[in-house]
Amino acid sequence: GGSVKAGKMPEGEKTRQCKQEEEQLQKEEEREGLIEFYSSYQELFQFFCSNTTIHGAIRLVCSKKNKMKTAFWSVLFFLTFGLMYWQFGILYREYFSYPVNLNLNLNSDRLTFPAVTLCTLNPYRYSAIRKKLDELDQITHQTLLDLYDYNMSLPQSDWSTLSTQKRSSRSLLHHVQRHPLRRQKRDNLVNLPENSPSVDKNDWKIGFVLCSENNKDCFHQAYSSGVDAVREWYSFHYINILAQVPDAKALDESDFENFIYACRFNEATCDKANYTHFHHPLYGNCYTFNDNSSSVWTSSLPGINNGLSLVVRTEQNDFIPLLSTVTGARVMVHDQNEPAFMDDGGFNVRPGIETSISMRKEMTVRLGGSYSDCTEDGSDVPVQNLYSSRYTEQVCIRSCFQLNMVERCGCAYYFYPLPEGAEYCDYTKHVSWGYCYYKLLAEFKADVLGCFHKCRKPCKMTEYQLSAGYSRWPSAVSEDWVFYMLSQQNKYNITSKRNGVAKVNIFFEEWNYKTNGESPAFTVVTLLSQLGNQWSLWFGSSVLSVMELAELILDFIAITFILAFRWFRSRQKLSPRGPSPNSHDNTAFQDETPGLGAPHRFTVEAVVTTLPSYNSLEPRGPSRDGEVG
Repeated sequence: GGSVKAGKMPEGEKTRQCKQEEEQLQKEEEREGLIEFYSSYQELFQFFCSNTTIHGAIRLVCSKKNKMKTAFWSVLFFLTFGLMYWQFGILYREYFSYPVNLNLNLNSDRLTFPAVTLCTLNPYRYSAIRKKLDELDQITHQTLLDLYDYNMSLPQSDWSTLSTQKRSSRSLLHHVQRHPLRRQKRDNLVNLPENSPSVDKNDWKIGFVLCSENNKDCFHQAYSSGVDAVREWYSFHYINILAQVPDAKALDESDFENFIYACRFNEATCDKANYTHFHHPLYGNCYTFNDNSSSVWTSSLPGINNGLSLVVRTEQNDFIPLLSTVTGARVMVHDQNEPAFMDDGGFNVRPGIETSISMRKEMTVRLGGSYSDCTEDGSDVPVQNLYSSRYTEQVCIRSCFQLNMVERCGCAYYFYPLPEGAEYCDYTKHVSWGYCYYKLLAEFKADVLGCFHKCRKPCKMTEYQLSAGYSRWPSAVSEDWVFYMLSQQNKYNITSKRNGVAKVNIFFEEWNYKTNGESPAFTVVTLLSQLGNQWSLWFGSSVLSVMELAELILDFIAITFILAFRWFRSRQKLSPRGPSPNSHDNTAFQDETPGLGAPHRFTVEAVVTTLPSYNSLEPRGPSRDGEVG
């Protein structure tokens, strides 16, 4: 009898069930997950080259059967990438160099008239120091007689004063003898004796010696010109005399009416409210017009009649001939709230001449921050501002030198403002300050002190471009009545009339003024535009193409981590471990690492390992024990 065993499934039913399970498994494998990756690098790059919008990438796939073309396009593709990023590097380097464009603007507006400082060029014999100056003149007279056989004439009053000041004279003489004026041979005549007939007086250099306090080291200040040497030596002792005056107001002896004979601005007469006075050690009494002390002058029109006109006295009366060797006046044009550095920006006015100075205003505005090292107000400069004015580069440099002078020499230089808690240098108190000063000055000029690096340019500057014209004043046909009127009004009684007066006109040449500004030459927008141009040039692509390239890099990194993780797991499975007798070994039922026949895609999903079902353990072929005979 041929009966079927209970529970035995027909052969056709088994085949149909197996097909359904395979189809279900295939559908589960093809089901799209949350994040989909590729199974190999080859598949990743093949998909990218086939679908990207970057030009030339498709050639790497289309020519894969021709190895020569594949190699050619691969080299060309990566070479193009290299050239493009080389251009990117050039653009980035230019961007981070922060270049600027210079903008030139012409403005038409009412012009603020600048401050004008006028000095007499006549160091005055102030009553507070007159006696010591007379003593210094007598010592200088004897020095010039010994060195050059020159008998310098002195006023009779100076000689009479000396006879009543013997004790003071001995004190001044002691300090002068410590810093004597002497001659020395030039370098090529050092080995010749002094009385040699081949040595002429012109073959000597003249100067003075400044030694340290213990006389262990000396500084030789030598000059090729005897005029310069005598003037510098006299000025050194003159500064010491000025520093001994306890009250600086004792030197404030303004004589405005005897120096300024006439003053007009915009055809209106000036008064004392329009100027301030200060004393300069070498240039004498100085007067600054329009320096913010009152209402600031403005010019509505250009031209000589709409500016400042001055008639000044240039006769050197009661002057110091060893300090001032020129006749005239010194003029400087500068901005308000800025000190007048007469040595730097001033120029001299000749006697008997009408000097007409035309001005053109020019403003410079620089970009700060990364574009330049300029400073807005000097607050970020590591130098204290000793001047009662706004920050300028020259203010900073002089303040830097003065602070170093106080720190190194223990006293302050008389020409510059006095720091808090310091006192001016005077060889009656600071014996070797001259030695220290000239050594420090040499270091300052060589920028050893670093003042020129510390002091930065201001981001906003106002400058005045000057041009001058000269003519004789007064003319030959008018000088008689001009001098007569001056003698009646200003008590002008100068013998040498031609060299006694001068006229100065200062005015704007034109109504327009120029502004030099800066703007960034390479902004972020410019950089992105240039990068886009380079990308389009080399690959003809857009921003989305860049995103495709970024996606490729991220996929490459993700596949690297996944393959590394799978390799690590496979190493753990292959490692020998002794199974426990009661444990179930399910490794045989886990998925194996896909080989060459594995599907091209896999899905990252949460995997829960369960025991296989009973039906999946049955053999799929016909059973030999399944029939009953």
